[in-house]
Amino acid sequence: MFNGFKMSMLSLRIRIFLSMIVLILIAASLMALISVIQFKNEARRYHQERLDRKEDAVKENINYILSTTTYPLTERNLPYIFKDKIHELSDIHNVEINIYSLSGNLLKTSKASFSVDNVAPPIPKYVTKLVQSSIEKRYVDIKIVDGVKIRSSYSQIKDDKFKPLGILNLPYVEDDSFYESEIQDFLVRLSQVYFIMLLIAFALAYFLSSYITKSLKTISEKINQTSLEQKNEKIVIEANSREINSLINAYNRMVDKLEESATMLAQSEREQAWREMAKQVAHEIKNPLTPMRLTVQSFQRKFDPEDPNLQQKLSDYSKTLIQQIDTMSSVASAFSNFASMPAQQNETLNVVEVVEFSLEIFNEEALHFESEEKEIITVMDRTHLVRIITNLVKNAIQAIPENQEEKSIIVAVKRVDDMVNITVKDNGIGIEPGFMEHIFEPKFTTKNSGMGLGLGIIKNIIENYKGTITFETQLGKGTTFTVSLPIL
Repeated sequence: MFNGFKMSMLSLRIRIFLSMIVLILIAASLMALISVIQFKNEARRYHQERLDRKEDAVKENINYILSTTTYPLTERNLPYIFKDKIHELSDIHNVEINIYSLSGNLLKTSKASFSVDNVAPPIPKYVTKLVQSSIEKRYVDIKIVDGVKIRSSYSQIKDDKFKPLGILNLPYVEDDSFYESEIQDFLVRLSQVYFIMLLIAFALAYFLSSYITKSLKTISEKINQTSLEQKNEKIVIEANSREINSLINAYNRMVDKLEESATMLAQSEREQAWREMAKQVAHEIKNPLTPMRLTVQSFQRKFDPEDPNLQQKLSDYSKTLIQQIDTMSSVASAFSNFASMPAQQNETLNVVEVVEFSLEIFNEEALHFESEEKEIITVMDRTHLVRIITNLVKNAIQAIPENQEEKSIIVAVKRVDDMVNITVKDNGIGIEPGFMEHIFEPKFTTKNSGMGLGLGIIKNIIENYKGTITFETQLGKGTTFTVSLPIL
């Protein structure tokens, strides 16, 4: 039920995100389309106005030439009148100029002679008719040749009495490279703007969905925090939706049942822990009781008041009992230490100095100490730190067989970021793979003696100081334990 609820929340947020994105994409597409159309209209108006300006300027110069020529103003004399002037006009206005007769035959052109056909094509009949029939006596023809758009204006040339002499033609090639570059730049900028808007939309959609699903979010957080290992709080909000209220009530009922189950489980775990501890204590106490019983029975069976060695036998008998009693006492102390850790008496101390001091109680020649720094300060209980070091070093010594020729135990202290690492490395027999996952468990040991509580105790100490203990081992080559503790 709760998985379906989480999926519904996720689906709602995804729909909000997608709606925002779709709206932005539609707006961006419309804006881009309108912008492209606007740019094309601007380009078309620009080319038309530019052609008009060129045509007005050329016609003004032509009228001046016609007013100053010595030739009679007739259609036949137009090639002579513009024999040299047409090239000057073409260079001045940077445009090709063609002069046709009223019937559409080419009379004069500014093209180079080698580029002009032997028989130049006349103006199409429909163009001459449109020029003659239009009010302005002008027509602009638009054609696309090899993918290039060409505007050609056709207008009448008149004498000083407004009598038509010929037709002026100005071909104009539209160069849209500038506008195409502008469009590309604009679209790039537009995409950048909409990308930023998209990011803003994500943020807006997130806060909007958070607002819409506020009650659902509270429920989701409570569900995520629900755990069997802690006391879970009920949801006390009142939602507007009947379905959400029903879900809240279902969750609160589940919390009640979970609390009952947790109580029963905790009680069961405590009982099981006490059973295991009782078994372990009984086992460890039985070990010394057996030799004590055998000793007493043997002494009782062989007791002779007249025995001249009676005093020596009583002494041996007492020593045996005292040794076994001491063993039982150490068992009780070990379990007591594991059950209740001593109170911490934290102080500011130099880890390097304390570790080096802890090693002085050992007489092993193979034991070496290394540290790159002389001082690494932290705050913790000195006794606890000494206990960690001595326990690990004892384990390292016991991990090396007595008959092994080359023995090596290296204790090193090193600063790593805001932690101090204490490593204890030996070249002993290592830890078998089957034992590795149980090494820190209470009552687990790979040795022939002891109760297996040492590593469990120091692990508890280290974790109380927000530290960690790890190890690396290789069978037949040795083990390295690494303790990481926070630095002050």
